[in-house]
Amino acid sequence: MHQRTCLAIVLAAGEGTRMRSSRPKVLHAIAGRTLLAHVLAAVKGAGTTATAVVVGPHGDAVAAEAERIFPAAEIVVQAERRGTAHAVLAARAALAKGADDVLVIFGDTPLIGAETLKRLRGALAGGASVAVLGFRPENPTGYGRLITIGHRLVAIREDKDASEAERKIALCNGGLMALSGEVALDILDRIEDHNAKHEFYLTDAVAIADGMALEAVALETGEDEVSGINTKAQLAEAEDAMQWRLRDAAMDAGVTMVAPETVYLCADTTFGRDVTIEPNVVFGPGVTIEDDAVIHAFSHLEGAHVGKGASVGPFARLRPGSRLGAKSRIGNFVEVKAAEIGEGAKANHLSYIGDGSVGAGANIGAGTIFCNYDGREKHRTDVGKGAFIGSNSALVAPVKVGDDAYVGSGSVITDDVPAGALALGRGRQVVIPDWGKRAGNKVVKKAAPKPTAKKAAKKKPKTRR
Repeated sequence: MHQRTCLAIVLAAGEGTRMRSSRPKVLHAIAGRTLLAHVLAAVKGAGTTATAVVVGPHGDAVAAEAERIFPAAEIVVQAERRGTAHAVLAARAALAKGADDVLVIFGDTPLIGAETLKRLRGALAGGASVAVLGFRPENPTGYGRLITIGHRLVAIREDKDASEAERKIALCNGGLMALSGEVALDILDRIEDHNAKHEFYLTDAVAIADGMALEAVALETGEDEVSGINTKAQLAEAEDAMQWRLRDAAMDAGVTMVAPETVYLCADTTFGRDVTIEPNVVFGPGVTIEDDAVIHAFSHLEGAHVGKGASVGPFARLRPGSRLGAKSRIGNFVEVKAAEIGEGAKANHLSYIGDGSVGAGANIGAGTIFCNYDGREKHRTDVGKGAFIGSNSALVAPVKVGDDAYVGSGSVITDDVPAGALALGRGRQVVIPDWGKRAGNKVVKKAAPKPTAKKAAKKKPKTRR
């Protein structure tokens, strides 16, 4: 059976003018990914075999992001911005190579799903030459209307050009379109710029297809999927919609969220079974949580792997490169960065563990610091299995503490500690008896002078006669 090929053309030439930002619009992020990355993930999930990303004349940063995600993506520059059809035709060379299906997607619609793109492809496989994605907003004012006769889509009418009867149509144009590869270039080349702006509109493809006796159809989806991002307010709305999508998926997979509305996830956050997440937890990119782990309130995790049955927080921070072994414990106000915490090891409070390792069953006392930076370079600290690091200790890297070794509280450790040894790196305590009783060391309160009889008489209140 013939495997249908698909070319995705992603229009990413928009600027961030209304975003009040120097950053290109599609490089703003929700759920830890750029808008463009979300769209390209959907494109990949839809089974596309080739991708062309259309950028503006100063789109180097956008091109770099596209190539980071899809190294094989073809980058096309739209030198002049003369409408959506003009942008699609900027990828003429990619279109000319031939594909069964052509998807046209906007780079600022991060909520579009792979399954919806598959539905558009399915319409082409069913015989349609053009398939358009529509939606039904609460207020259709300003949106183009999808004009249908029976099941046929015959035109897309812009709101300003629509008749009174057409404005009553609830089904609006979502912007995304699929075209049969056999006729895509023929349709696109017939689009003219006979409008006030002298631009080439992709929406005209529907009426042209109808005039060519080709079938065009409309498919419906929710408003979220086709919502474009043009302002920071819309970016926040998309973030909220994406967060609820991710939360619902996590809870459906068995994650317990005590207060899901306060938990922020990344698109790539992965969970095992029976994970519990308390309120106000933030997951940055690259986090994996294994079965039965508990993430306590007000913790922040990024680039971290949390082992089975481990406990994190409250108020803990796991930075990139943190790997927690099974049943390990990272407690309140503990920060871990680029370090491995062994099975059953614990750092329960007020510590920094950076660029190193903590062996299985080891204990890191409160206030312990891995002094990993010498002002120029980072160095490692390795704590062995079953070792005990007393509270308020500083381990000055590079240094190793052997298995089952002890470090006395308040120590500054600059040399390796052999296995099973006790290391003390602090000044000897000195006690001086009766120090507080010595002259000069005790504060003596002086009694206030008593007033003289003369002064007292002056203070005596006068009486009326």
